[in-house]
Amino acid sequence: MFFKYNILSIKTQFFWHNYSMISVFLRVLLIYITVLIFLRLMGKRQIGEMQPYEVVITLIIADLATLPMSDTNIPLLHGILPLAILVLIHYAITILTRKSVKLRRLMSGKPVIVISPNGIEYQALKDLNMNIDDLTEAIRQGNYYSFEQILYAIVETNGKISLIPTSACSPTTCQDINVNNPPAKIPHTIISDGKLIKDQMQAVKISKKELENLLKKINISDKKQLIILTIDEDGKVYYQEKNKPYKQIQYNFQKESK
Repeated sequence: MFFKYNILSIKTQFFWHNYSMISVFLRVLLIYITVLIFLRLMGKRQIGEMQPYEVVITLIIADLATLPMSDTNIPLLHGILPLAILVLIHYAITILTRKSVKLRRLMSGKPVIVISPNGIEYQALKDLNMNIDDLTEAIRQGNYYSFEQILYAIVETNGKISLIPTSACSPTTCQDINVNNPPAKIPHTIISDGKLIKDQMQAVKISKKELENLLKKINISDKKQLIILTIDEDGKVYYQEKNKPYKQIQYNFQKESK
């Protein structure tokens, strides 16, 4: 009798242990999906492109999400509800800052000039808790190597530094040399990693039959052979097979499909 009781006790403990593990797994999965959805709703900006209030909200969301994951005694609703409230706060602040310049400056600050035609604005650097090394690094990242090449350097509200070079160091443009350069056409990705992107075919107005003719022309029997294939509005085709160099051709879809 005692032996049977022990067996039953072991089976019960094993069942509750597995149930607990499955519960933790499901909680983590659900909270992960919830946080992912909330962050997508907040926008696609990276951490380095966020305004200060957005960084704060993101960090709080990350911290709150770990609580119901690690503590199964916290109801899931009590973990998800604060996240939803923070997303609503983000939306409210975003709308208000869009309508009010004063609130926008209060929440996000304003751009600060740290290099001017007079040179480095040292007091502005001190106010931003920056040093000369930070400024030097930003200049090098902008492909400039001397302070004299920079007319203005501006610290934006998201912390990034915009550089405006002097006229002598500005890149040459087509307008400078009187060349009439036609506007660039955006290439549309038709095949990515061997998979067909159907909505991009509609963007360049090509049919499935026209695409099949194109693949025959470039000797591709299966779209899975391709890493990428892009087409722009002028019929310029860029493609690359796996483990091979890329190629480009000009393709007239109307003419070739006849």
